[in-house]
Amino acid sequence: MGALLALASAVCYGVVDFAGGLLSRRVHFAAVTFLGQAGGLALACLAALLVTADGVRPTDLLWGALSGVGSGAAMHFLNRGLSRGAMSVVVPVSAVTGVALSVLCGVLLLGDRPGPVAWLGIVVTVPALWLVSGGGTGPGHAVTDGLLASAGVAVQYLALGQAGPESGLWPVAAGRVAAVLLLLPGVVRHSGRLRLPPRRCAEALLIGAGAALGLILYLLAAQRQLLSVAVVLASLYPALPVILGVALLHERVDRGQAVGLIGAAAATVLLTLG
Repeated sequence: MGALLALASAVCYGVVDFAGGLLSRRVHFAAVTFLGQAGGLALACLAALLVTADGVRPTDLLWGALSGVGSGAAMHFLNRGLSRGAMSVVVPVSAVTGVALSVLCGVLLLGDRPGPVAWLGIVVTVPALWLVSGGGTGPGHAVTDGLLASAGVAVQYLALGQAGPESGLWPVAAGRVAAVLLLLPGVVRHSGRLRLPPRRCAEALLIGAGAALGLILYLLAAQRQLLSVAVVLASLYPALPVILGVALLHERVDRGQAVGLIGAAAATVLLTLG
């Protein structure tokens, strides 16, 4: 069950990245990021009210808030990179480095002990994600955006995984509050440039709600699965924008991406069995 929830989280993030990448090329990326976190806050609060929480401790909310700081930073730098048209650099750098950091921290600091089959899946995942996303070289600012986003991704996943299951979904809601507060000063400073038409506002809010749903699914997965395995499965999201690009935008998949998709499918099987 944990593996399926983590994969569902990856699907949510794949759709969000695809939609957010398109929107960030049409309007200012900072507006997409902030409104996305606001939409995520609304969905997370509603979901937290509907899901039973046996006991919410302050430490659970603090872990959730730290996760939200990671989320806000990750989406800021990811959307900035996507707005510059550097998807083939930002996505693989953020995904692969985020996976590596999360797995290393899970094993070295949190005591995770994946089995041999799961380790094989983790090893296969890194080059598969790189190939799926194009894995090309690009300008230095794109690599920087990707590395900064990857640090946020690692903080997001590792911190949220520390929240106790008895806290329900309130850590996710606390994270959205922290993300909104983190991004608010920049929005206030540049409010004149960040005004969007109502339709674009609605799109950004929906994208953020999808990201919050992905985090909720990840939290449920991390409560049922080794953290390092849940992170890797949830991080397979770069495969979906490629598939959506082929299906909806009639983009072509090159040989490297095809190999990466096959590798991602193999990693999914290995991690699920492991």
